[in-house]
Parts: sequence; structure tokens; C-alpha cells
Amino acid sequence: MTDRGLAVELSDLTRVYGSVRALDGLTLHMEPGELVALLGPSGCGKTTVLRILAGLDTATSGTVSVGGKDLTRVPANKRDMGMVFQAYSLFPHMTVIDNVGFGLKLRGSDSAGRRRRAGDMLDLVGLSEHADRYAHQLSGGQQQRVALARALAIEPSVLLLDEPLSALDAKVRVQLRDEIRRVQLEVGTTTLFVTHDQEEALAVADRVGVMNAGRLEQLAPPAELYSAPATRFVGEFVGLSNRLPATVAGGVASVLGREVPALDGSAPGDGFALVRPEAVSVVADEGGHATVTTVMFLGPLSRVTCTLDDGTDVVAQLASSEALRLQPGTRVRLTVDAVPVLVVA
Repeated sequence: MTDRGLAVELSDLTRVYGSVRALDGLTLHMEPGELVALLGPSGCGKTTVLRILAGLDTATSGTVSVGGKDLTRVPANKRDMGMVFQAYSLFPHMTVIDNVGFGLKLRGSDSAGRRRRAGDMLDLVGLSEHADRYAHQLSGGQQQRVALARALAIEPSVLLLDEPLSALDAKVRVQLRDEIRRVQLEVGTTTLFVTHDQEEALAVADRVGVMNAGRLEQLAPPAELYSAPATRFVGEFVGLSNRLPATVAGGVASVLGREVPALDGSAPGDGFALVRPEAVSVVADEGGHATVTTVMFLGPLSRVTCTLDDGTDVVAQLASSEALRLQPGTRVRLTVDAVPVLVVA
């Protein structure tokens, strides 16, 4: 299939509902064919962004453009968007292939062309053998694949995914998450993916935007977002972080007796370094400055919680083969890896 990706430009969007400011000057540029995931707590405005891009809601101010065309005042049915929601919303009286071809039927596609295109989309999502079944004969994951095929059948300029996996169990969610990414890469449609699931966002997106109170706090590739958070909110919201006493001077932070680089935006002077559990090393040492309190086995990795002599709890993530040598009550010495940290006041 050819790459159909178009650039998306959301400029200075605000959305006010009475006294509530759901969006507060949000600007977001998406490259052609890019998958951007919006992540954030409930009520942060991420679904409002998607609804405004879809034309299902109207911005109080700001503009929306796709492929260089201003769509700010264009109604939803003229925007050429494919949408997949948490609820599968399949027509129960239609077969799978008729569900997938429904959008094409509305656009006046002839029966043969419609069935051919719908069949191609079912091939893409691996459901060809289910073409003549009905929704109630499919699992939840299969129904969501049909919904994805239906959204893509119309060859949308932009694909919008609003919490599409949250109704599924954990194993199916991971499988379908990977499937969505594979299909999106193959089709090349510019995609906005809204989710509250951090692992989901980090796994599928080219870039992840973290939202807070209607604002975009940071937009970056997943690895950068995780390793170099721009703000305290991002550092504490994405993944686990320890808050360890630190002192910053000259771009260097002193943490647990070790000097490490301080990220841009770190507060000068005394503060707290946000340190990832995997950046903490734990070594058994009778003369150490901490005590193991719990060891949580998580398969190949284990999470070890230690308490410093000053009462501060520190979580470390180790290979389970190392963690097995540690028991609650073991005296240990903790060090941090020489990776950049964000220090907050």
C-alpha cells in the first residue's frame, strides 16, 4: 500500500466549558505518516484534542489543518477521518465484511468494489476467514480488529484511536496494540492515539505527548520522554521514579554520594532527583547505609525496596537472579548510575 500520510497542525487550541478550561493553548504538529500518542490523567484534555480534530467538538479558539487545508469550521462528515473508539460499535445485523464496507457504501462505492476493498482490509487485520460472521460470534479483540479495518477501509486522511484497547484483557491488549502498530506502519496513515496506558503509548508511538491540565507538557520520542523528562510532572507521571535528596551545581547533581549530569530544567541548589528504579544499584554490604525491606518478583526482573538510614525509601529494579541474593533485613549499599537526572525543588 502507498503511504497516504498527511501533516496535521493544531495551533493554539483552547476549549472552555463554562468555568472549565479543558484545553489551554495547545499546539501540536504531526508529521505525515506519524503515530502520536497522547498520554495523561483523566480530565487532562487528551480526548478533547481528538474530538476537535475529528470535528465532533469545536475549539473555543485556535485552528485545525490537515495536509495544509484549514478544517477548523469543516463539519465532521466532511473531514475524512477514520475513528476507532473503546466501544467497538459494530452493527449487529451486518456480517463482518458488510461492517467493514459500511463507510464505503455511504460514499457510493459499488458493491463489487466495496467487497473487494473490505476483503483487503480484513486480510490486513488477519480476519479474512471471519468475513461472513456476525459481531456476536467474535471475541472482543476480533471485534476491535473489525472496527480498525472499517476505519481504514475509507482510506482516511487521519486515523483517530480513542482508548481503543481499554475494554480488552491484558494479553489481548498487548497483541492488538502490536497489531495496530504493524497495520499503521503498513498503511502509512497519520494517526493520533489517545490512551491513559503508559506502556501502550511508549510501545506504539513515534512520539508521545504528555498532557496535564489542558497543556502539552512534553512531546518527544518514547525513549527521550522516559530518560529525559522536561518537567517534574512528566518525570513523576511516566514510569516509576524515586525522589532522592540531591544538590545541583554547575550542571551536575550529587545523589547518594555520586555526581551525575543534571538535565536541563533542573532546580539549582538543594532539591530532589527523580531517579528511575533501573538506575539504582544494590550491593549487599554489612557497612551499607540502607536495609532491604521488600523484594517483589516480577519474572525476569524484580523490584527491591530499600530504606536508607534517614528513612527514605528507594526502589531498585534488578535482574531476578541478582535480587534472589537479597532478603528483607539485608544491609546494602546503594549507588546511582551515571545517567542524567531531573532535579526538582
